[in-house]
Amino acid sequence: MNTIDLSGKVAAITGGSRGIGRGIAEALLSAGAMVTINGRNQEKGDQAIVDMAAGDRAKFIAGDVTRQSDVENFVQSTIDHFGRIDILVNNAGGSGGFAPVAEMSEEAWQEAAAWILHSAFWGTRIALRDMESRGWGRIINISSVEGKQANKENVSHYITFKHALNGFTKAVAFEYGTKGITSNAISPGAVETDLMKEAGPSAAESAGITYEQFKENYAQDAAIKRLNTVEEVAGMALFLTSDLGAGVTGAILPVDGGSAL
Repeated sequence: MNTIDLSGKVAAITGGSRGIGRGIAEALLSAGAMVTINGRNQEKGDQAIVDMAAGDRAKFIAGDVTRQSDVENFVQSTIDHFGRIDILVNNAGGSGGFAPVAEMSEEAWQEAAAWILHSAFWGTRIALRDMESRGWGRIINISSVEGKQANKENVSHYITFKHALNGFTKAVAFEYGTKGITSNAISPGAVETDLMKEAGPSAAESAGITYEQFKENYAQDAAIKRLNTVEEVAGMALFLTSDLGAGVTGAILPVDGGSAL
């Protein structure tokens, strides 16, 4: 059996101090990679580094991915600190201001665009230049089951930009496939992360249901009749970063318990 060894590789993960990003960071660290994570809260980021107990193989760089300068600083600082970037996980991405299209605010729409789509472009653009110089790289975008369908109310912004993220994933794969660089998206089903706990009640309220009903609806949509876990998503990411995953690119890979329509 092949063992995944990422020794000497450097990974940068947006939104990596908690939730899916944190799970992916821990998986990559366990395989020997050096990792930078980003988030808006310095205190939470510093605590995440302590909790991961990776010593000088992990570093937190504060920043808000809805700001271009923060995303670019995160990726460039990773290169400056570790000397390279081999793996970029565009994990951060969400939305707020849930409402029907006719009532959707400009602010909510633009925030979702930056949070989900623009942030991935800003970071990938810089990372690709460094990866291309060595002829090896892995771009992983964390999409969503909602990037494949449109069967939820009041989340048109989230649905739209997750669909767009999938398109961006495929475009990068096509342009860089001969350069040793793969580009894939992981499409999780519902995972109860800190972000879901924060945004879920508001999304549920906008749909006229409770947060518990909101979660149960996702579970019932799935063949496995439960929510997915952070570890399940992180396992797919680990595979994609490995040499075993070198032949997979331009794919939108579901980790959704069989819930996509």
